Amino acid sequence: MISIKKIVESSLFKVTSLNSISVIIKLLIGILSSKIIAIFLGAPGMALVGNMRNFFSSIETVTTLGFQNGIVKYTAENKEDETQLKKVISTIFITLLGSSVLFALALFIFSKFWNDQVFGAHNNYEFVITVLAISIPFYVMNVFLTSILNGFGKFHKVIYITIFGSIIGLVVSVILIWKLNIAGALISIAATPALLLIVTYFYFSSLMNVRDYISFRSFDFDVIKKMSSFSLMAFVGGFIGPLVYLAIRNNVIGKLGEEQAGYWSAMERISSNYLMFISTLLTVYFLPKLILATTNQQTKNVFYSYYKTILPLFIFVAAIIYILKGFIVKFLFTKEFLPVEELFQWQLIGDTFKVASMILGYEFFAKKMTLAFIVTELISLGILYTSSMFFIDYYGIEGVVMAHAFTHASYFLLLGVYFKTKMKPASGVI
Repeated sequence: MISIKKIVESSLFKVTSLNSISVIIKLLIGILSSKIIAIFLGAPGMALVGNMRNFFSSIETVTTLGFQNGIVKYTAENKEDETQLKKVISTIFITLLGSSVLFALALFIFSKFWNDQVFGAHNNYEFVITVLAISIPFYVMNVFLTSILNGFGKFHKVIYITIFGSIIGLVVSVILIWKLNIAGALISIAATPALLLIVTYFYFSSLMNVRDYISFRSFDFDVIKKMSSFSLMAFVGGFIGPLVYLAIRNNVIGKLGEEQAGYWSAMERISSNYLMFISTLLTVYFLPKLILATTNQQTKNVFYSYYKTILPLFIFVAAIIYILKGFIVKFLFTKEFLPVEELFQWQLIGDTFKVASMILGYEFFAKKMTLAFIVTELISLGILYTSSMFFIDYYGIEGVVMAHAFTHASYFLLLGVYFKTKMKPASGVI
């Protein structure tokens, strides 16, 4: 039997403990921000905030060119080779700086078009798009530096950055919502991630002087070629995915109204809060381990570690959340949001399958399995969109979370079959 001392001294326990503190802080901040939005903006405001978050997620993927996981991978693989590391850092920095400026100009020049697509022609939030355009280059540089830290295995620094980012986000959101109402909430989403660059640079500066690693002479097109597969994968999951959610929410608004869309956005907000622990832990701990796993057995060991520790813990927490759903809704929001209680069952079922499949999905990025990822992700998004359209007509707003559960159950089954086949030895024994 493994001793308690051995568990406590393990790297997973230490990272998990610090990550738990980070998640607790983010949860507390999420509770406060949810309450503020519910009180000052109501369900319709919650829907617009949801649209802005989906749009920002898509823009995030486009402006970073989907390089984030690739930066982690090639930094981890070349951190002992200074010459190759300079090529990786120089090439990615120059490429991201140039592309982020171009995308920022596209947002700025066509701000009215983007406003109409995200918020509807009846709303005028062009200035929010302008703020987003200005902040994009700073946000991209923040992602760049954070990914390098992650690649070097500096898990603690990445988590500290996340903690300070959450605090900064809350302060900025409260001030802007207090002063500008819905517009303030939208501006905070656009501007806050860029402000985090100050915190990231502070932690990054103790690792290296990034300017020593950036040179036009070190620019290497082979690095871009290697990163292209990550761009394709991120484009499907990080760009098309949020746009699908945006389309679903706009469909809900068209058929059921902004209030119903706000209830679903509230449920999404709750879900994102308790899923933070899993997503952060996967990024800072399990992804680097999957990248360094060179054999099927090593990869399986990472999977087993996840399924023996993280998945059971999530199922336990999900059960508690379901039991306390009434209290959670009243605590996080206002009486206006009581209908959200009806959405918990299917949301939690879907999230359980989502958590089960996330470790498998990260293997696509770790091993650059581009085609397999794109095919499975497009199938998943197709199922989500079509099933939500179908279920909404029959079950109203509950149909959206039913589609969520159906989609992630199907996705987990699909990935399970795929990896079982792929990792099956020639002898037929797994």
